[in-house]
Amino acid sequence: MSRTESDDHDGSTKNLPPLEGHPKEAGEDAAASLKYSLLGPSLLKAGQDAVDQSKVSEIIYEASKGSKFFNREEARDKTLTAKIDQILDKKRQLVKLDLSHELRVTNNLINQLELSRDLSQYIVHVDCDAFYACVELLDRPELKDLPFAVGGGVLTTCNYVARKYGCRSGMAGFVAKKLCPELILLPINFDKYTAKAREVREIIAEYDSNFESASIDEAYLNITNYCTQRAMGPGDAVAKMRSEIHEKTGITVSAGIAANCRLAKVCSNINKPNGQYILPNERVAIMEFMRALPCRKVNGIGRVFERELAAVGIHTLGDIYTNKQYLRRLFGEKTHEFLIHCYLGLGRTCVKPAETYERKSVGTESTFRDMSDPAQLRDKLRRTSEDLEQDLRRAECKGRTLCLKVKLHTFEVLTRQAVLPRAIYLATDLYNYALPMLTKLEQEIPGMKLRLMGLRCTHLVSTKKPDTMAFFGFKPRDNQSEDCETTSAKKNANMDSGERGGQPLRTSSASSHGQDHDTEEIQLMARDSPRQASPQTDGRETAARLRPLDEEPLIGGQPEWWDCPICNRPQVAEERPFNDHIDLCLSRQAIRDTIQKEAAMPSPEPKASKIEHKKSKARKRGRHAASPDPKQKRLCFG
Repeated sequence: MSRTESDDHDGSTKNLPPLEGHPKEAGEDAAASLKYSLLGPSLLKAGQDAVDQSKVSEIIYEASKGSKFFNREEARDKTLTAKIDQILDKKRQLVKLDLSHELRVTNNLINQLELSRDLSQYIVHVDCDAFYACVELLDRPELKDLPFAVGGGVLTTCNYVARKYGCRSGMAGFVAKKLCPELILLPINFDKYTAKAREVREIIAEYDSNFESASIDEAYLNITNYCTQRAMGPGDAVAKMRSEIHEKTGITVSAGIAANCRLAKVCSNINKPNGQYILPNERVAIMEFMRALPCRKVNGIGRVFERELAAVGIHTLGDIYTNKQYLRRLFGEKTHEFLIHCYLGLGRTCVKPAETYERKSVGTESTFRDMSDPAQLRDKLRRTSEDLEQDLRRAECKGRTLCLKVKLHTFEVLTRQAVLPRAIYLATDLYNYALPMLTKLEQEIPGMKLRLMGLRCTHLVSTKKPDTMAFFGFKPRDNQSEDCETTSAKKNANMDSGERGGQPLRTSSASSHGQDHDTEEIQLMARDSPRQASPQTDGRETAARLRPLDEEPLIGGQPEWWDCPICNRPQVAEERPFNDHIDLCLSRQAIRDTIQKEAAMPSPEPKASKIEHKKSKARKRGRHAASPDPKQKRLCFG
C-alpha cells in the first residue's frame, strides 16, 4: 500500500514550533521551550500533519497559564534548561580534547552491533486506529463526521476529525475545548473496549499464536513462519489480516512491517489510519530510512531527551553518527549504546507473549479532585488497597516491598516505600503497611492536598500452586498423534515453569546412555521388581494388561498417554502404574550413578590385608587394635 501524501517516511515535523535546546543562545523568548513542552507527549500522533502546531501551542499556553499544572511544568522546564546548560558546558570542554579514544570505542561498538543484525525475520506492529473512539463509533455511527473524544478531565483518545483541530490523547479536557469548542466528550467504558480487543486478538493469534500485546490496542507479531508455510509475502499476509479484522470486528488497524520491533513500531505510524508500510529487510534501505528520521519518532525518546539531543546538535538519527565522539561522555554508557542501536536501526526480533516476561511490579493508581480531608484520604487508600489486591490475585503474586505514590495539588509527585517483614497481597495488609507512610507525609506537609494516589508492590513472590507435572519436566513429543497433543496441551495449560524466567526443571533422561548399560541395569532391577513393566517398553504393551478384561473399549480407539519424565516414553494414563514406572526409572538412574562412581574409584585392597595392616600399625604405636563394631555394616556394590 502506497504512502499518503501527508505521511512522509522521514516523519517531517515542518508544522512544529521551533525547538531550540537553549532558547537564550538562539535569541528567542525563554518561554519557547515551555510552549513546546506543553504540546504533550503525543505530539506526533497520526492525523495532525496539517495542524499548525505553533498556533496550538499558543492556545495551550494561554489556556493553562496560571494553573497549578502550568506552574509545575514551568518549574520542570527551568530545571531541564539548567541541565542543558551543564550539557553544553561539558561539550565545549570536550571539543578541546583529543577524542580519538571515544571514536575507536564507538566504531568498535558499531562493528560489533552490525554482526548481530538479523534480516531474516518479518516483524509486524499492529496498532488499532483511535481504538476507543472506533469502538464508540460502532454504537454511535452518527458521530462519524463530528469531532469527539473519549475521556473527561484528560482525553484518552480522539477521533481523526478532532485531531485536525490539534486535540490529542493526554490533553486536558478544558484545553481541548479551547481548540475545538464543538468537541463531544464521551465517558470511558473499559469493559466494552476490553471485549473488542479480545476479538481482535483472536484474529491476530491465527497469524502468530505467540504474539506480544504491547497494550490493549497494539501488538507485535512474527509472521515469518506464517509466510513461509503459505508461500505469501509479508505485505499480502498483513493486508489479509487487516481486512479480516475490519470485516469481523468493524475496527480498522494500521501496521508496520520490518526486520525488528523498533522499526516495525515506527513504520506502523506512517500510513495511519487504516494503512500499512513495509520497510525492506535490507541494510541499505534501513540505514537510509533511519538517517532522516527525527529523534522524537523513535520509541524511547520523549520531550526531555529530545531537547537534550537538540542542544548538542542531534535532530535526526543521522546526526548521531556525526556527533558519535561526544555521546558516551555526555550521556553515559547505556544511553550511548541506545543511540547507536537507533542509528543502525537495530532492535529485538524475539516476539513472545507478555505473560512470559518476568514481572517486576504490580501497581494501581487513580486521579481525583483535590482532596485534603484525612478521613477521605484514608478511605481512598483503602479502596486503592482493594484494587491492588485484585491485581495481585490476577497476577498470582505478592510483594515484599510496598510503594506509596501521591501527586500533590501542585502536580508535584512524591513516593515513599517500605520493606515488609513478609510478602503480602491482602487489602487489609496493604492498607495497614501503607497507612504509616501516608500519615508521615501528612506530618511533613501540613494541610496536604492530593489529586492522585497509587500503591505498587515490588520484589514479587509467586503464589501459584506448584505443578508436579511441570516439576518433572513434561514436554510434548514430536511424534505424538493429534489426540495426544491435545491432551498434553490441556494438561500443561497451567504450567508456568517455562513462562517466567527460565526453562522447566527437567530430570536427566536415562535413554541418553548406552544400550549396554540399560540392558544390564534392567536385568538387575527385574529380579527385585518382576511385576513392573520394563522401562524399555513404551507403555502401550502394558496398557492391555492393566485394563480389566470386561472394561469397554475407549471411544475413538485412542487411549490417553502420559510421558515418563525420566525415560520420556509414553505410559498409560493411570496414576498408580504411572507412579510405579517413575519409581522404577528413578531406581535405575540411582543404580547407574552408583555403578559409574564405583567404576571410577580405584579397586579396594583385600579385606585381610587391610586388617593386618591396621593391626601392625596399632602394635607399633603400642595400642591394641579396636575390634570392629558389629552394628556397622559395610556396603559394597559390584
